[in-house]
Amino acid sequence: MSQYRKGLWRSALAAAAVVGFVTTAAAQMELKIMAPAAPGGGWDQTARSMQQALTQAGIAKSVQVTNVPGAGGSIGIAQLVNNAKGDGNQLMVMGYVMVGALLTNNSPVTLDQTTPIARLTAEYEAIVVPANSPIKTAKELAEAVKADPAKVTWAGGSAGGVDHIAAALFAKAAGADPTKINYIPFSGGGEALAAILGGKVTAGISGYGEFESQIKAGKLRLLGLTSPADKATPDKPSLTAEGVNLEIANWRAVVAPPGLTDEEKKALTDAMDRMAKSNEWQSILKAKGWEDSYVSGDAFAKILEQEQARTKEVLTSVGLVKS
Repeated sequence: MSQYRKGLWRSALAAAAVVGFVTTAAAQMELKIMAPAAPGGGWDQTARSMQQALTQAGIAKSVQVTNVPGAGGSIGIAQLVNNAKGDGNQLMVMGYVMVGALLTNNSPVTLDQTTPIARLTAEYEAIVVPANSPIKTAKELAEAVKADPAKVTWAGGSAGGVDHIAAALFAKAAGADPTKINYIPFSGGGEALAAILGGKVTAGISGYGEFESQIKAGKLRLLGLTSPADKATPDKPSLTAEGVNLEIANWRAVVAPPGLTDEEKKALTDAMDRMAKSNEWQSILKAKGWEDSYVSGDAFAKILEQEQARTKEVLTSVGLVKS
């Protein structure tokens, strides 16, 4: 064998060794994922789905999930920032709801103190009315809101959450004063659904999954989703395509504690990159009907910064956050 070919052979072996080392190192990761909410909710489901995908795909040796509920994730993020600093094996699931909760709760701990890793999924908001409602289209609802925003009652999740923000943005898109919207927050999806089905409110707003069975059963009328126009389908119309310029997604993501080294941050980001591409994760997305909106690293950090600014502006406009 020539010296040239021997050199190529050694280089190939060295490269293979590096790849093998990286793969082995990743497979030895013992990750901890905090869901800053009670079991059963969206953040908990995301954490446990990650646990399943990471272990089944051989990306991590083990994944432990813990729940730290309370105040829209405010308690969980406080624990992450104050108690897990420098822990390169710790992740926390969060999402758009937390952005609003931290602002409305005037939390002393902010997302700027965490290490952004990746956005994972997105779910668009659905606006519905009871099947017997005189309101047949998104345009008709927009006209009613514009005529008298206080007369149109909305049922949704917690004050300052994504449902509340979407209702305020709907009012702005309709040309109405968002500070005058009549938004009724409910602590659980079941309570909000009962109010909508019972005709106690004009419209309901939440993730599509919350209403899907009632829409298919013909008990609720879907006026539109807060999705881009190019994602509209006959059974899932977009508000923008219906003439109401509103796009917003209730995304979910993972962040890490502060104080990580560049190597630790890269290892966590690489693990998420591999998970997002895995067949195991893609199967979970399909089964749960989650939109794949994966973005990692600096690109996600920039999105997080923009979403915080946008949310603060909206919540200030409805009087939930002081300027």
